[in-house]
Amino acid sequence: MNDPANLELGLIGLGTMGMSLLLNMADHGHAVAGYHRDGARLQRIRAAALPNLHGFDELAGFVRALRRPRVVMLLVPAGAPVDSVIAELLPLLEAGDFIVDAGNSFHRDTARRAHELEPWGISFVGMGVSGGESGARHGPSMMPGGGAHAWERLRPVLESVAARADGEPCVAPMGKGAAGHYVKMIHNGIEYALMQMLAECYDLMRRRLGMTNAEMAAEFARWNDGRLQGFLVAITVTVLGTPDPLGAGELIDAVSDQARAKGTGKWTSQEAMDLGVPVPAIDAAVSARELSALRAERLQLAALYPGAPPARADRAAALAGLEQAYFAAAWIAYAQGFAQIAAASREYGFGTGLATVARVWRAGCIIRAAILEPIHAAFAANPALANLLLEPAVAAALAPAVAGLRATVIDGVSCGVPLPALSAALAYFDGMRSARLPANLLQAQRDHFGAHTYERLDRDGSFHSEWGRE
Repeated sequence: MNDPANLELGLIGLGTMGMSLLLNMADHGHAVAGYHRDGARLQRIRAAALPNLHGFDELAGFVRALRRPRVVMLLVPAGAPVDSVIAELLPLLEAGDFIVDAGNSFHRDTARRAHELEPWGISFVGMGVSGGESGARHGPSMMPGGGAHAWERLRPVLESVAARADGEPCVAPMGKGAAGHYVKMIHNGIEYALMQMLAECYDLMRRRLGMTNAEMAAEFARWNDGRLQGFLVAITVTVLGTPDPLGAGELIDAVSDQARAKGTGKWTSQEAMDLGVPVPAIDAAVSARELSALRAERLQLAALYPGAPPARADRAAALAGLEQAYFAAAWIAYAQGFAQIAAASREYGFGTGLATVARVWRAGCIIRAAILEPIHAAFAANPALANLLLEPAVAAALAPAVAGLRATVIDGVSCGVPLPALSAALAYFDGMRSARLPANLLQAQRDHFGAHTYERLDRDGSFHSEWGRE
């Protein structure tokens, strides 16, 4: 039996994710401990009957059992609960110890906490964890920040429990400070976009093409067998084929059309605006969830503005275009997310390697997909790549699919099926490939009504004109 006074890591927060991750660590031979005031939560630890897994309902004893420098990992809800646990831990820890926040905390809170713990000599590490309950139990993707010092202390445990892609653990340091939580935030923003895009494809299949759940599941399964292979596509197949345990037919038809959100998508959009980085596909996905919540208003408006049911389209042609549409839009969503990570790394001094991010996302996480292999290759070959869409190999894959995206968006507009994320992805692509945009008119208007000045194409400097006068 392992010495209970020399445990490698302690975890606070024995919910679904926390317990799964703790069991994963114990399975890989690490001597670990879980803490919870409620003894009932410790029953699962006792039931596991693993000699290297210990449960505590008294905090001081839990901390004493950890070897120095101590590592205490938190998997508690973001916000005030994190600060509350830190306050309880502080009198029990000492200089050189580590607190690892593995929840979905806002990166600015992580930076603040690290700063507040500096005088105590305690290292605070924000670490993104993705993969849900199954990932935590059998191999998640993990994104720790905090720099090299923290990584060396955490590395043996994290590498052993992480998911693997091509034999490599899907965990690596994301950079200094709050880089880990920032990268996880962008992961979730991309997740919002991809989920919304798949929902829009489903909506077109259902309303425009009149497909049954079984037919849609078969189509998404076909996608998942090819270049669109990914976790979110795979679970869409499962969702569409699940029978309703309380009624006839499939469960999906009984699920309310009001989506919830936990905030990370909104944070991504807000942070992008602060940095001046356009991420319209993510913005549209966030807004689509907010719009879905207005169900009472939507029902009233549906009666006020009835439209003819969408006419049936040629199914084979429409599905071919739809597959292209999702492929192109997914590339664009990833491009937006990676551009935001790069901008944040410059702004906050994270030192985040984009190839490292792509490598860590290849397995274990919610947005894992075949597309991440060429994304990893692109950034590995050119770490300074300004935008993923500039990579020649990416352009060669993306360009032929844009026609399908364009045709799909046109089709959705023509038949009244909303495609906010797919439309936003196309608008971003068309904007980024435009050598000249109409922002000259915006500059002129601003100078006309507010004397905000403007720049010229033919000479340097800022100018102001009396518009309408010769």
